[in-house]
Amino acid sequence: MIEDKYVQQILNLPRSTKRALAVIVDASFCVLTIWLAFCFRLNDWVALEGIQLLTIPVSLAIALPIFITMGLYRAIFRFMGWAAFIAVIKAVTIYGLAFMAIFTAVSFPGIPRTVGILQPLLLLIAIGLSRFTTRYFLYEAYNRILRQSTRRNVLIYGAGIEGRQFASVLSRSVEFHLCGYLDDDRNLQGSLIGGVKVFKPEQIVDICARLNIRTVLLALPKIDRKRRNDIIEELRGARVAVRTVPDLGALAIGKAQTADMQELDVEDLLGREPVLPNQDLLERNVRGKVVLVTGAAGSIGSELCRGLIKSNPSMLILLDQSEFGLYALEAELVKDGETNPQIIPLLADVCDETRISKIMQTWQPATVYHAAAYKHVPLVEQNPVEGVKTNVFGTLIVAKAAIDAGVENVILVSTDKAVRPTNVMGATKRLAEMCLQALAADGSKTVLSMVRFGNVLGSSGSVVPLFRQQIREGGPITLTHPDITRFFMTISEATQLVVQAGAMGKGGDVFVLDMGEPIKIIDLARRMVELSGHTIQDERYPGGDISITMTGLRPGEKLFEEMLIGDNPEPTEHPKVMRAREKFIAWSEFEPRLDTLLTIAAGGDAAAIKLCLSELVEDYKPLDRIVDHVFVRDGQRVDCVTEPFK
Repeated sequence: MIEDKYVQQILNLPRSTKRALAVIVDASFCVLTIWLAFCFRLNDWVALEGIQLLTIPVSLAIALPIFITMGLYRAIFRFMGWAAFIAVIKAVTIYGLAFMAIFTAVSFPGIPRTVGILQPLLLLIAIGLSRFTTRYFLYEAYNRILRQSTRRNVLIYGAGIEGRQFASVLSRSVEFHLCGYLDDDRNLQGSLIGGVKVFKPEQIVDICARLNIRTVLLALPKIDRKRRNDIIEELRGARVAVRTVPDLGALAIGKAQTADMQELDVEDLLGREPVLPNQDLLERNVRGKVVLVTGAAGSIGSELCRGLIKSNPSMLILLDQSEFGLYALEAELVKDGETNPQIIPLLADVCDETRISKIMQTWQPATVYHAAAYKHVPLVEQNPVEGVKTNVFGTLIVAKAAIDAGVENVILVSTDKAVRPTNVMGATKRLAEMCLQALAADGSKTVLSMVRFGNVLGSSGSVVPLFRQQIREGGPITLTHPDITRFFMTISEATQLVVQAGAMGKGGDVFVLDMGEPIKIIDLARRMVELSGHTIQDERYPGGDISITMTGLRPGEKLFEEMLIGDNPEPTEHPKVMRAREKFIAWSEFEPRLDTLLTIAAGGDAAAIKLCLSELVEDYKPLDRIVDHVFVRDGQRVDCVTEPFK
């Protein structure tokens, strides 16, 4: 505001100058109130003359020494309290008694005695009001300036309805100060909207530097992903945090708050168009059917459930061993006490054969999505026994129970780490795939298929929430290797493609999702840092905000992942889903070897388990050391077994 500029200039004056100004103002009030006292007494606007002018120097000679002595000019006006106002009353009262004593007790020709009474009263009113108004306006202006100095300067990218509505939210904020809009519309550029200027987007870097912009809010709900990505790339060089405004619904009903500003979603971080679903495939094995999801409370399982419920199954069965996770998911899916479809939460461990069989026989699901698994590479590497039990035999138990219960379709959620695995987790997931392939080839009437995809942004343990936390804490960001790459997909994309791929299964299919091009993790980290308004600390910018440190590859971790074991995948009716034809072991040969693996797992021999996995899973090369903490602590051998597995 313009007036704040002048207030700031006043506040910046030296203390002695501000005291001198206060003395001059009070002296002016002495002169003014003497004239007003004569006007009121004589009931006319008169000009002072002759002996009447004597009252002015007398008033000044009495008032100013008293006011100075009683500390009227020591107080900081913008912080004046009642004590300061009482001091004014006391000082003016003493002055009034002295002034009255002179002009009331002694008669001066041409000076009415009532002037000695009226003038002190008028002076009290004048000085009191001046102190009060000065204190009020200076205090308000000071606080306003202080708020502005501590508020984050922001720009809104998009001067449309959404941007203007959120601008009204910002106008009430004590955290943010709107400095302008950015918009591609040349008709708006240079104009004022609510007193706020619309700038050209090409000026973004210069504007952010000149106005000390710290945050840019995207209010662009209708632009395509390519243009959105271009804008985000432009903002990376501006050293600003990039956020998005709340959805139009919240803005329209006036419930949006500054706290509703959101970080960029994972699609923005990936910088590519999301995969659009095929509605027919989404509903083919779901609509009007009983559907069961294992691992329902996990990140993948819960997102599966959120998507499945939109396809209107007749019943959705949530199976998980996590009591709290199951409770939270059911509470989320069941709204207002009414739900269609019916939601059935079941506590169960997929390794409990009796419980799983009973559930399948009781509820007779038409479709089963098997998402229950241990998936974190380092943890499974350190706990190979549990990894084998859950990922391999948990899958086998679910598949066999489904076959016995006459389930129509079973879809296994798999991973790209099953391709030429270098870790126990990947090996167990490949073995789980082989179990379903073997059962399907053995004449199963249940259609058994599996869907393989890469890293899911937004799932538990994914790098995005980890990086966001590290950025909020000021770094450093931790990476295992500068050249590590991964395939990435959003959690909603991944779960939708799982459902669609499962609908195309014919038996023993290994479906592979088109994950696009692999992304270097370090590039993702840099993008996240820059879009948070920070700079990377490296050789080029040693004074950067956040550093990236390398911790070294973890046990079993690969520099890059693959989606296919063989070559020449077959296309399907979905452009983003391919069907792989991969080798497996016939069930008649496979079953006894699985029985041996189960016996080894029951005995807890981690070394023998890893050797067994290497014999069963092609291209799996286990680490030369055992990192199973229980196995090592138990005093058993820690070197990998080298005898061939029989």
